[in-house]
Amino acid sequence: MRIALLSDIHGNSVALDAVLDDIRGQDGVDGFCILGDLVALGPDPVGVLERLTALPNPRFVRGNTDRYVASADRPAPTLEEAAAKPELIASLVEVANTFAWTQGMVTSAGWLPWLRDLPLELNLTLPGGTRFLGVHASPGKDDGPGVTPETTALELAPLFSGCDATLVCVGHTHLPSDRVWNGIRIVNLGSVSLSLAAGKASSYVLVDATETQIRIEHRRVSYDRAAVIDQLNQIAHPGRAYLIKYLSNAAPNW
Repeated sequence: MRIALLSDIHGNSVALDAVLDDIRGQDGVDGFCILGDLVALGPDPVGVLERLTALPNPRFVRGNTDRYVASADRPAPTLEEAAAKPELIASLVEVANTFAWTQGMVTSAGWLPWLRDLPLELNLTLPGGTRFLGVHASPGKDDGPGVTPETTALELAPLFSGCDATLVCVGHTHLPSDRVWNGIRIVNLGSVSLSLAAGKASSYVLVDATETQIRIEHRRVSYDRAAVIDQLNQIAHPGRAYLIKYLSNAAPNW
């Protein structure tokens, strides 16, 4: 069985197309696991959903930004934080406008109920008996600190204690990694869009599972970031200032 695992697409169909082209160049896969953050913050949330749901055997979990789009939840800063620190007001307005815009696009295309019903976790038994868990950030959570290459064993303990999977795949932090903690192999896919890895290339994972072994391959794919900037400008995207700063190689303040 061969599965492609993607996360953190963030409404970026240009990056997604590049990744899907790369997957086809690897002789295809038997199915896809998509681990959240599908539609916000980028310029083409509906195009992303249309592409993902047309894939063969796709399975999905929700990310924190999917929850923000499908509900009244929002990321920081809060109204209270902005009231206490007026310098946060501009960020508050940009965040509110960006998620409202994405919510409107998804709603007008009829996708909001689908997005709202995404599960928090995906559990599978792979060939050979490997117990697979796919989540966005960590078991039982679509948000929080997540997993980075610098996350210590002490920090992993509260996130993964009690998890009975033998392979856990996550996204959320936009930084690919592969490690073992307490007998659990923990793989961060990185991100299709807004990668924080060197070169900002898209990152995804191929899992080849047989009765005798699991092989995991991280793949990096470059995409046309200038084309995404053009899309953002053409539609006057409300969050384009932040996104263009990132896509044009300036380091964003995450």
